Amino acid sequence: MATAVETLGKLERRMTISFPLAEVRTEVEKRLKQQAKTAKAPGFRPGKVPLKMVAAQYGYQIESDVLNDKVGRAFNDAANENELRVAGFPKIDAKDDSPEGVLSFDATFEVYPEVSVGDLAAVEIETVKADVSDAEIDKTIEILRKQRVHYHTKGEAGEHGDGGAPIAANDDRVTVDFTGVIDGVEFPGGQAQDYAFVLGEGRMLPEFEAATIGLKVGESKTFDLAFPDDYHGKDVAGKTAQFTITLKQLEWAHLPAVDAEFAKSLGIEDGDAEKMRADIKVNLEREVAGRVKARNKEAVMDALIKVTDMEVPKVMIAQDSERLAEMTRQDMAQRGMDVKNMPFPQELFATKAERRVRLGLILSQLVGDNKLQATQEQVKAQIEDFAQSYEDPKEVLKYYYSDRRRLAEVEALVLEENVVNYVLGKAKVTAKAVAFDELMGSNAQA
Repeated sequence: MATAVETLGKLERRMTISFPLAEVRTEVEKRLKQQAKTAKAPGFRPGKVPLKMVAAQYGYQIESDVLNDKVGRAFNDAANENELRVAGFPKIDAKDDSPEGVLSFDATFEVYPEVSVGDLAAVEIETVKADVSDAEIDKTIEILRKQRVHYHTKGEAGEHGDGGAPIAANDDRVTVDFTGVIDGVEFPGGQAQDYAFVLGEGRMLPEFEAATIGLKVGESKTFDLAFPDDYHGKDVAGKTAQFTITLKQLEWAHLPAVDAEFAKSLGIEDGDAEKMRADIKVNLEREVAGRVKARNKEAVMDALIKVTDMEVPKVMIAQDSERLAEMTRQDMAQRGMDVKNMPFPQELFATKAERRVRLGLILSQLVGDNKLQATQEQVKAQIEDFAQSYEDPKEVLKYYYSDRRRLAEVEALVLEENVVNYVLGKAKVTAKAVAFDELMGSNAQA
């Protein structure tokens, strides 16, 4: 039986579960006899092992299982009887002051909060929008050209050969030898031979690049370089080193012309430049639409959190923190990092977990109250949208529909979109135009 439920806090509750010790012993004996029918031991045929030996071997585990079963069943019955929506799992503690012949346990647990979303009509939400213009297409083409860059020795006959000895300039690829010393002593990582980098890309510290610019092949230069205080190399951070560099090779960047061959390299079979631009525009618009949707979803989620005041079960935050920690561990392991002895304290994930749990409760309430569940038609349309950027859309559909977990992920996305559209349809919405570069540089995540 269970006692009345005590209220310990806004969400925390406690009940005492008790049952006669004789019930436990009877059930333990019943299970031991059942176990004895198949138990094995040296010198005995299967099923002929003495009950005392069976009890010695299996008794502790069977007794533990019986207690867990009886406590769990009693707790669930009491929770249902009291119409409690239990969050997570209860914490069970044996009571030391149980009456003679009675086993008693305290079950401490949390319940789901009452979720009351505020007046959405009074909520102000700023959404964003962005367009893809010819300028963005031109920028993308330049990026694609740079991805296909190749280098020629600077000073060769032709456009970049001026008859004189060429000097290093921005966008050139240089190959250098260098040696660095601090207080006259070489330090680890301060030396290299045949080291290549492109001037202007910011791969090297500004003083290093500035010293390289203007050098001719074969020339050397000595200069001071002050490492920043936050430099990743702790041994040299905040110190000033003296470097000597020698330019060994100098190459200029040759970008491919925007012509039929360039278009073909991007998948335009007939090399039509206008088709190439149209294809780039479609891809950019798809990317922009995704970024805009993510930013607007984030704005809606922020608004829902502000307009909904509720407590969040600590047990659910702890569970999600643990889940996030494990996901991070697996992700880092997949990237080749050694995570065996790396700590992943759950408190690092608590803030994100609390937000995720809070939003999950709010969305669940909105979906239930307003019938915003994802329909089969919506899920199919979403998968077909994913498939547009693949060569074989049918394979994409097969990929999702062949795995219930993948399908559930799409359903969750559609459900969130239903909630976003519902909230935007109720709230006071103002749209703000944002620059393409600003939008593409953002990493909004809900």
